[in-house]
Amino acid sequence: MKYSAKENCYIVTVPDLPGCMADGRTPNEAFENVKNVITEWIDTAKAAGREIPEPSFGQDNF
Repeated sequence: MKYSAKENCYIVTVPDLPGCMADGRTPNEAFENVKNVITEWIDTAKAAGREIPEPSFGQDNF
């Protein structure tokens, strides 16, 4: 997560899903927004017949 002083918001990106990102006025809002964007990204990819990448980071990486 990054804070953009220029945009005055927090930005969350999802490295495994190219172009998938969301913003919010608070860190919590940005994370809540990115959950919706992830779902939309996956739905759009499925509709277009694109492959959904496997997550590169998971619980066993902690």
